[in-house]
Order: sequence, then C-alpha cells, then structure tokens
Amino acid sequence: MIGGAATSTVSGHPASISADPTAPDPMASTRLTLLTVNLHKGFGPLNRRFVLPELRAAVRHVAADIVFLQEVLGEHQLHAARVPEWPQVPHYEFLADTLWSDFAYGRNAVYPAGHHGNAVLSKYPIVSYQNLDVSVSGPERRGLLHCRIQLPGGQPMLHAICVHLGLREAHRRVQIDHLCALIRSLPETEPVAVAGDFNDWRQRAHRPLVHRGGLREVFVERHGHAARTFPARWPVLALDRIYVRGASVHQPLVLPRRPWSHLSDHAPLAARIQL
Repeated sequence: MIGGAATSTVSGHPASISADPTAPDPMASTRLTLLTVNLHKGFGPLNRRFVLPELRAAVRHVAADIVFLQEVLGEHQLHAARVPEWPQVPHYEFLADTLWSDFAYGRNAVYPAGHHGNAVLSKYPIVSYQNLDVSVSGPERRGLLHCRIQLPGGQPMLHAICVHLGLREAHRRVQIDHLCALIRSLPETEPVAVAGDFNDWRQRAHRPLVHRGGLREVFVERHGHAARTFPARWPVLALDRIYVRGASVHQPLVLPRRPWSHLSDHAPLAARIQL
C-alpha cells in the first residue's frame, strides 16, 4: 500500500478459470466487460431503504468480468445492528458471492462505526493490489485502488484502477496528477482500465487524462461526450467514467433505467473492451 492514511485488505479464492492462468492459450478470449457503480453504501438514493440484495442481483445480471465499486462499506456496526438484511460479510464480499472469484478492497474513510472505500471484483486472479492515498486536506478521504489482474492465455497483465475523486475541484486536480503519474509508471505494453466516480461535473479532468495519461473514455469515443449518470433518476451530470489504454476495440453498453435508478444516487456504466 502507498500512503499511510488509507489502508487496504484483500480477500479472494483461487480462480477456477484455469489450472494455470499464465499458460499460453491461443484460443483464449481477450474481450472483457467492465462495470462501474457507486454503491451509495448499500442504500437507495434518499438513504431510506437498504438495497444491497437488489444491487447484487443487478450487478450479477450484467455479468461483467471486472466490477469497479465506490462507496462500498467494509464495516458499519450501527447499521449491522439495525438493518435486518445486513450481511454477515463485508459488502464487497457479499456482492462477489460465487461469480467473482477474486476481490480487493481499499479502505479510505474510517469512522467510529466502521469504514468504506473502493473495491474491485474480478473473474480473473488479482495477483497484487495497492490502495494509493490521494487525500488532500480536510475530512474527505480518497484513494485509487490499483489491481494487477492476470488474464488467461498468457495475455499481458491488466491494470484495473478504481477511482473516487474529491468533491472540490482543487482537490481533484491534485488527485488527477497522482492518477496520471500512476498510469505513466505502468508498462506501456500492459493494458489499463480506469473507472469510477470522478465527481468531475465541470468535465475538467478529461483533457489531462487523455493528454498526460494516454487514456480514452469509451463513451466520449463513441458518442462525443461523457455519459450522464447523476442523479440516477434524472441524470444531468457526467460524474462517472470508464477510461482505457491499450484496448483495440471498446463499446459502451446501454443498461436499463430500472432497477438501477432506484438502487443508488449514481447510474452505473458498462463497456465491452478487447485487448
């Protein structure tokens, strides 16, 4: 882990996709489906209803290979005592269930009742991860969860970076600098997927990510503009993004308005990429 203010834990089970995921397989597919969603800590848009079981069903329905989660609870003792359907395991593990064999969690915000942060679920082995603390000043705690994922068939390592940037633009500028520096430090021969909640309502982050990070945003590439995702019921602001580097083909996917509009304050984004 980089950065002392954030901590990370990781859990996972041996992936069952191959006895040896590094063994070359000329028939192996390199097409991946990505999904990003801000979980709003498992509650609906107005925080009145616990919807995590419904979220799990919706996430499973997309059947993405890699899922990027923001505002995912690792622990909350007060909610656990009050909410009847509260799971006995951390929310990212509850969502992973049996569909995603590996998962990583980056703890960002810590408070007396518990903590929350970012998480990545993967159908392929997460061979290592780090949670980069990009908090600036004040109470907001933010992190970049960077996972190295081993794809089948001897393919290059995939770098999956789950992002949740600050609410203040001055903070986001610093955090974008950290993100660009991280991307530039990665081998150019290894593909990169960056997804999450950028809170970039003025769309100031796109240019540096393209010019300094070498990234392409899948919705901008296809439609000429980022997808509107907030608020989920009547999306006006383009806060969430999926960026890629080293993807030869990328296709944004259209997800239905229901049930997603009642499961979080952010609409999810999904895309199919080919490496």
